[in-house]
Amino acid sequence: MTKPKVLLLGEVTQASEAWSSLSTIATIITPTSKDRASFLSETRSGAFDGCIASYRTFPSFSMTGPLDSDLISALPSSLTFLAHCGAGYDQIDVAACASRDPPLRVSNVPAAVDDSTADTAAFLILGALRNFNTSMLAARKGEWRGRPEPKLGHDPQGKVLGILGMGGIGRNLARKMRAFGMEVVYHNRNRLPKEEEGGADWVSFEELLGKSDVLSLNLPLNKHTRHIISTAEFEKMKRGVVIVNTARGPVMDEAALVEALKSGKVYSAGLDVYEEEPKIHPGLVENPNVVLLPHMGTWSVETLKKMEEVAIANVRSAVEKGKLETPVPEHKDL
Repeated sequence: MTKPKVLLLGEVTQASEAWSSLSTIATIITPTSKDRASFLSETRSGAFDGCIASYRTFPSFSMTGPLDSDLISALPSSLTFLAHCGAGYDQIDVAACASRDPPLRVSNVPAAVDDSTADTAAFLILGALRNFNTSMLAARKGEWRGRPEPKLGHDPQGKVLGILGMGGIGRNLARKMRAFGMEVVYHNRNRLPKEEEGGADWVSFEELLGKSDVLSLNLPLNKHTRHIISTAEFEKMKRGVVIVNTARGPVMDEAALVEALKSGKVYSAGLDVYEEEPKIHPGLVENPNVVLLPHMGTWSVETLKKMEEVAIANVRSAVEKGKLETPVPEHKDL
């Protein structure tokens, strides 16, 4: 019998054993395209006809561009499952996927990234609180701590950590930062069951802004959360607040952050994500009080392997059972 076809968008780099196992039950189809125009042309030529599932990575964006309605409508009707190797899936128009006939069902890797992303947020919180970045830059220039020396940093003990978006990453971060003596408050649209709060206090959005000494953004990007933190929100925060973002760049207005840093409303910031990646706002690059990481929240061997294994398991389930193991919330009832 002919094996079903699976379309590979991107590369599998760590979970080679799981991928080899998948290749025994499916024929892997790899595009030759290098950009969106050629990928659309290759798609419309019928090169991917018969593929029933696709494995997709973030870096494949450079080849396909966003999975918007134009691209989704061009994909073959046989393709009914998309296993995305990431927790966030804002590059994919899941509504357009659901409305297609037949639907293109999408899965993600919701829990595999929790530890690594929370670890990254913890690093940024401590680095921004202690104002380490200015002296790290000075030391590389042979200027020791800097000339003049930087302003003193702050210890985390006794500070209020506000978490906006208490999902798996937020809960993981809360647990870790309590070990540093931080008090944790959070805001979700809906309060978590008490057993999932882990001792954190649910507060309103307004209270979160006003109470937090450190505000960590851990919410998904969608039409409701874009620029959820902007000028009006900064005005409601404590003077000298620390902002950390490991979610998605556009949940915060970078231009507004630059102005809040200049005014001293924001003491320092720790960022792993940006509005126009890989471009970083010049006002952030120029400010030594901002700790900058180039989107490395899951940049570890162990985490990438876990992510790939979950995505591969979704492809296997699609091929063997006709369903995904971890569908995105919008597709759970498809």
